[in-house]
Amino acid sequence: MSRRNRAVVRPVVADPVYNSTVVTKVINQVMLDGKRSIAQSVVYDAMEIAAKKLSAEPMDVFTKALENIKPVLEVKARRVGGSTYQVPMEIRPERRQTLAIRWLVLYARQRSERKMANKLAGELVDAYNNAGAAFKKKEDVHRMAEANKAFASYRW
Repeated sequence: MSRRNRAVVRPVVADPVYNSTVVTKVINQVMLDGKRSIAQSVVYDAMEIAAKKLSAEPMDVFTKALENIKPVLEVKARRVGGSTYQVPMEIRPERRQTLAIRWLVLYARQRSERKMANKLAGELVDAYNNAGAAFKKKEDVHRMAEANKAFASYRW
């Protein structure tokens, strides 16, 4: 990360099917080796499968699942007087979204189903129902921040 200038945030183009920049970010996270069309088909199929399982609109399932796994607090290491403290801090909205998408795709990849679309759909359904590995990761991050609340005074 540059110490001179802030990083320029490039605009993300909305995806063609749902006209959503968030879906595009998920597609970019799923994409391997620049194969966008494969990543798009995986994400769209996963959203359709999840919507069918929950009998709801695909975009509603997607947004609620992401909302359920967005963290509010996280801990950051802070050195004070020779010792390092885990200081709980609130997370910016962009980082919340980024972490939620990253965890969703990461834990979808670790699932045991055969196809990536099924894995992602399973993780979306679990996140929608406040369950699954991505939701557990959010809970763990919150628990860590709660445990280190005593060091909140070291916030910078």
